[in-house]
Amino acid sequence: MVEEQKREFWQWPESNWKNPELDWKDAKYITVGIDVGSVSSQAVIMADGQVFAYGNMRTGYHSPDSARNAFKFALEVTDMPGDRMDYCVGTGYGRVNVPFADRSLTEIACHARGAKFIYGPSVRTVLDVGGQDIKAIQCDEKGKVTNFLMNDKCAAGTGRGMEVFADLLGISINEVGDVSFEFGGDEPDAVSNTCVVYAKTEATELLRKGWSKEKVLAAYCRAMAEQIFALVEKVSVKPEFAVTGGMAKNRGVMDRLMLMIGMERMQTEWDSQIAGAVGAALFGYKLCKKGKGRKK
Repeated sequence: MVEEQKREFWQWPESNWKNPELDWKDAKYITVGIDVGSVSSQAVIMADGQVFAYGNMRTGYHSPDSARNAFKFALEVTDMPGDRMDYCVGTGYGRVNVPFADRSLTEIACHARGAKFIYGPSVRTVLDVGGQDIKAIQCDEKGKVTNFLMNDKCAAGTGRGMEVFADLLGISINEVGDVSFEFGGDEPDAVSNTCVVYAKTEATELLRKGWSKEKVLAAYCRAMAEQIFALVEKVSVKPEFAVTGGMAKNRGVMDRLMLMIGMERMQTEWDSQIAGAVGAALFGYKLCKKGKGRKK
């Protein structure tokens, strides 16, 4: 009998998309933003400052290959040749390892600029919850960073931490947010330790004591929200408030966080994970308009 393959509950769906209303052949400038993060990588192709196509996929073990694969994934849904680009900007954890980038920029600058694009010009505070770090960013009406704070000491409150819990509890990463509200009764206290390793141990003990998976997940989501709030509070949240990164899709953390902040977060139809790559492509477009594009 063949043993059934173990399900990986942390796996989130990769995606690519093309704008049906744009034709790359009509554009004067094609710019590309590549965001190689610790957990996910995105490639955004822009035609004259508008999103033409994007790809969002898991980061591999090799940053240059992750950049190439994300770009190839975005191109798959188009008929555009890969060498038709006027400028490419790399950003994120592996920004210096994007082999075809003309320059690299920090994810802080790119997420602020990208959040303004995907949420609208009224954005003033951006929370970027990445795979292994959290950034609270303030920006002006142009998307320029005016202040920021960053927590990169451990995976507490990050996407990677939630992936660990999804696997521990056997609940799909796509469902953990909703499931965290299905425990019944009063909201449990947060797990006492936000470190992923110790929180995992504590969660295991709670399960042994008879807690349901839903209640344990609620306690961990609350702990993650409190961890993020501690950082956001230091930078002083100014409306409007936008969230980028994969954690923006997790209402178990986000709904609890917004109750602590006492503010509603902005909504968008765009994938929140592409914000950094969008910002990078926009910087490339700005440079092209200044005559800095590649020579043809």
